[in-house]
Amino acid sequence: MKRVIFDTDIGIDDAMALLFLHFAPGAELAAITTVAGNASLDNVTRNALVVAERFGIDAPVFRGATGPLGDALGEGYPDFVHGANGLGDIPLPAPARRAEALPAAEAIVALARQQPGELSLVAVGRLTNLAAALALEPALPGLLKELVVMGGVFGFHGHRGNVSPVTEANFGGDPLAADRVLGAGIATTVVGLDVTEETVMDEAFIDALVARAGDAGAFIHAITRFYFDFYEGLGKGRQCPIHDSSAVACLLDPALYETAEGPVRVVTEGVALGQSILGEHPQRYLSDAWRDRPPCRVARTVTAGAVRALYLDCLAHGRA
Repeated sequence: MKRVIFDTDIGIDDAMALLFLHFAPGAELAAITTVAGNASLDNVTRNALVVAERFGIDAPVFRGATGPLGDALGEGYPDFVHGANGLGDIPLPAPARRAEALPAAEAIVALARQQPGELSLVAVGRLTNLAAALALEPALPGLLKELVVMGGVFGFHGHRGNVSPVTEANFGGDPLAADRVLGAGIATTVVGLDVTEETVMDEAFIDALVARAGDAGAFIHAITRFYFDFYEGLGKGRQCPIHDSSAVACLLDPALYETAEGPVRVVTEGVALGQSILGEHPQRYLSDAWRDRPPCRVARTVTAGAVRALYLDCLAHGRA
């Protein structure tokens, strides 16, 4: 059983990933930490509380960072992707629960100290909370069991960025935090657009969720209307990539992903701001930028059908 801190800027795909973790037989949520990104911190924290209440998720919710550590791509929030409220503009109740008083970065440190070597952290938004936690506790890499990050794009299979030609949105939203976290020495797997865009759910898949996953299927159907409209407007049809849930799938069954290994840098200034670069042969490089950087695993291929099947099976299991 994997005990998991879920670090998230809850938009549509984040909510789908949270339900994946909640219903997965091999995972137990220890905490949910929120960070601004797909919507404001107030909205994403409310979204976390709403989803937790609706589906009986007992994990405490901790509010995190309102903005990036340094320069970032873009301003405001991508309401054209996730809606103004972050969940496809479906009606949302006011949650009865409240977030905990402890800030997210302090909560990550406290939980890791209480359970050294036992916690997996799945980060599907900007890495600002984790960078702040590392500043509070430099020994954190040795206290966490593993880190799985949805972020970046490395050019495998010809994939490119979604907020610049070379930059993925989560890393573009806080490049400095991403570079610090990926250089910290946590046992890290990066699941980027190279594999998430190879793993697609369409209306037939959503229909299967509605049929097999009860209220979770109905909720996912409702929030994905806005999401599918966005991707249809891009000329990609009524479907969407499985971004954040791919990080959960990699945590639950790493064998679904083939990885490359090496140090990863994230560009923190200039025209390539937010670009993620894998150094597979750091010993050959003349630049000091790669010296003494710990290796990360980077997903380069995926068994996409098995990821979709795992997602469907976990949510159907939750209905039972």
